[in-house]
Amino acid sequence: MADEDPQHPNDLMDFHEAFLRLWTHHEPELRAFVRSCCPRAQEVDEVMQDVSIAAWRKFSSLDDHHAFGAWACMIARYELLMTRRRFARDRLVLSEDIVKLLADEAADELPMRNRQLEALEGCIQRLPKERRELALAAYGRDQSIREMAAQLGRSEGSLYQLLARIRRELQRCIERTINQTS
Repeated sequence: MADEDPQHPNDLMDFHEAFLRLWTHHEPELRAFVRSCCPRAQEVDEVMQDVSIAAWRKFSSLDDHHAFGAWACMIARYELLMTRRRFARDRLVLSEDIVKLLADEAADELPMRNRQLEALEGCIQRLPKERRELALAAYGRDQSIREMAAQLGRSEGSLYQLLARIRRELQRCIERTINQTS
């Protein structure tokens, strides 16, 4: 039967799509973890590329797609250790024990980070339209604060103060949201 054949194009499409959706969802937290262990941006990019390739190659062995984040974090940990060994002579490389500790902490924190990101998305949506657009523009970095201030007819200082108020408002909203769901 064609539907049971693992080489069937629809099965392959589903497999590729599942991986891409999971990778795209978890990539920011994996990148943050890798960045915390690598002193140079170039190394972060190299490790992330190695992690994505390794995760892709091993994806068929992952039984529970809900565990993708922790699973990918373990792959990142392994790739970080491999990178550390390649650059062992560099004095800016973290020790293997520190990398292991950071990887373990990152894996433990993944569920909380996901709850925080979900809460942030909801809180951003609840902001008044003007504040939401301002916050998204300011942190999207398509424009500098100076350019935004000029466009809005405000001083840079007043724009920074407004963004600080929006950040505090979002922080309170995130804390309330997480406390209500806990």
